[in-house]
Amino acid sequence: MRTHDEMIAEMLKNPAVRAEVERLEQEEMPMFDAILAARKAAGLTQAQIAERMGTKVPAVARLENALVTGTSSLSLNTLRKYATALGKKLEVRLA
Repeated sequence: MRTHDEMIAEMLKNPAVRAEVERLEQEEMPMFDAILAARKAAGLTQAQIAERMGTKVPAVARLENALVTGTSSLSLNTLRKYATALGKKLEVRLA
C-alpha cells in the first residue's frame, strides 16, 4: 500500500493536476490564509464566529477545514458572512 505522500507525488506527475495545484497555491491559498489569520488576529473563537454568523460551531469548523485543505468550494455568500463576523468586508476583484 502506498503512503499519502507517494500518492500525492504520483498525482503531481500529471501536468493538469500540477497546473491546478499551482493555480490554487498562487490564487486561492493566500486569500484563505488571510481569512484564517483574520480570525486569529481578532482573537475570536470558532464559537464566537458561529454565533455572529447565525450558525453552529461544527459549520465554522468545516468551513475553516475547507479553507485549509481546499476540499470544498465555498460560496461567496458564506465567505461574506464569515468576513462580516470578523468585522471585515469581503472584496472580490477581477484582474
